[in-house]
Amino acid sequence: MRIRIVDAFTDRPFSGNPAGVLLLGPDGFPDDSRLQQIAAELNLSETAFAHPLPPGGAADWALRWFTPSTEVDMCGHATLATAHVLHTTSTASGTVRFAARCGILTSTVTRDGSVTLDFPTAPLTPEAPPQGLAAALGADIVSMHDTGPHVCDLLVELTDEAAVRGLAPDFAALTAHARRGVIATAAAASPDRGYDFVSRGFFPAVGIDEDPVTGSAHTALAPFWSARLGRDELTGLQASARSGLVRTSLRGDRTLLTGSAVTVVDGELLVTL
Repeated sequence: MRIRIVDAFTDRPFSGNPAGVLLLGPDGFPDDSRLQQIAAELNLSETAFAHPLPPGGAADWALRWFTPSTEVDMCGHATLATAHVLHTTSTASGTVRFAARCGILTSTVTRDGSVTLDFPTAPLTPEAPPQGLAAALGADIVSMHDTGPHVCDLLVELTDEAAVRGLAPDFAALTAHARRGVIATAAAASPDRGYDFVSRGFFPAVGIDEDPVTGSAHTALAPFWSARLGRDELTGLQASARSGLVRTSLRGDRTLLTGSAVTVVDGELLVTL
């Protein structure tokens, strides 16, 4: 069984967000416990497992994602990584449809080799920040939104880019405030640097203190910043230590996420599933 590690939302190795990718046979997924063990062994933000579906259906591949501690409803960077592996290994071509817990997702490889994902737009509901959240983040909160059932994060607007970059959260305290995690964001200090907004994502409740680049979070960041900046086409920088760019295109109830990927490890899983 081939196992690959792919750096997503970057065109350079050892940056962006690494994801494990395992392409399974047509028999389906093994036991959940085995999938979780493999994800824990890799210890990456997410590991994606995919198997082909019979032709003629609504999707081409079934897709699931696991953090080191749990399964998640939606993951952008591991979907991009899976699409990258399918295309670079000539396993699939053109548009690929994935059946996932959050619905049907699609991926399309563009001429420059980047991948565009079609994901559901997160519904944003304004809420008052819960007591203790600002202290857990260590920053003043300008506004806060719930991001709905699939993203399951709190989207928190901070005063400026410097505040986002300077965060040093209390991760234990953050686990009390969100089902999955907290996305901190602010407008870019200098949009001429190639991005319109900046963000960081903290998910200690699912075993990830800080995620390098969170594709699913951009299904909430896209409508949030498109409403403020008056444009549907934007670029977000996730300002983690590894960093990465996500190009977003808001299409009503769907959001297109575009980024590049690089395979950095191609190996063999030496245990049976």
